[in-house]
Amino acid sequence: MQVRVFAPADEADVIGLWEACDLLRPWNDPKRDIARKLKMQPELFLVGEIDGTVMASAMAGYDGHRGWVYYLAVSPEHQGAGHGRTLMDEVEARLLAIGCPKLNLQVRSTNRAVIDFYEGIGYRSDEVIGLGKRLIPDD
Repeated sequence: MQVRVFAPADEADVIGLWEACDLLRPWNDPKRDIARKLKMQPELFLVGEIDGTVMASAMAGYDGHRGWVYYLAVSPEHQGAGHGRTLMDEVEARLLAIGCPKLNLQVRSTNRAVIDFYEGIGYRSDEVIGLGKRLIPDD
């Protein structure tokens, strides 16, 4: 897998990847999420490709206090081959290079397979409750 920065031409492939990985929810418009990310630290929006085909993604950011990662996805046919870990290693390296001391992420509590993946690469529960408030609806 080759890791590179997202390009606008990747949009349809990335959205298809997110659909295949069941990451999309009705309250999040993926086109808007991509457009918003491209305005802020676009160099932290990464894709993985094999033979020119996008098959992985990770959207990261750093606010000066903590880093965050969203939309980590590996196409179902490529899962289990270490590509998720490779992509997370790249995200961590890029965040560390800009001085990020800690990386946070959120996983739905019902998604045991993904929780196991993150625990397997060194992530632990911070024993906090995630709260959110929608400021701009995506409907």
